[in-house]
Amino acid sequence: MSITSDESRDRVFRLSESTSTTILTFGDETDGRHDFTDTYQAAGARTSLHMHTRYDERFWVVEGSLHVWAGDEALTLRSGDYYVVRMGTQHALQAGPTGCRALQISSPAGFAELISRVGIPERQVEAGIEFDPERFLRVATELGDVQLGPPGALPPRSRS
Repeated sequence: MSITSDESRDRVFRLSESTSTTILTFGDETDGRHDFTDTYQAAGARTSLHMHTRYDERFWVVEGSLHVWAGDEALTLRSGDYYVVRMGTQHALQAGPTGCRALQISSPAGFAELISRVGIPERQVEAGIEFDPERFLRVATELGDVQLGPPGALPPRSRS
């Protein structure tokens, strides 16, 4: 396993004004077995309805709460709760009323690559560079993610 120095690569990325992700472990640091991120979403921030075709996602909520709609399940995770979204499962997420900080592991690795390719490094946000949602969709699709609806859309069986 080769470790890349924090000094030579960006680790903190913005996906929007309401979402910031720190990559704790890139896939190349684990020989592709997994990656590990720490994401903060402001109150009410939502993902689009989507699914991953190349990796499972595991969430552990550190602070706040996270509403998860996955397949036919709808639940709210609170600090200390853990949940797995299996590959191929339609899902959407929404931060709770005080926001959410969650650790996320994807296995095999995949999510950190998406973030590093489409997120804006924190130092560039301060320089006025903005997030490009069209680029996000293009790269996500290239990496095997399937966008199934806009933020607010839910899987058909978990509408609650």
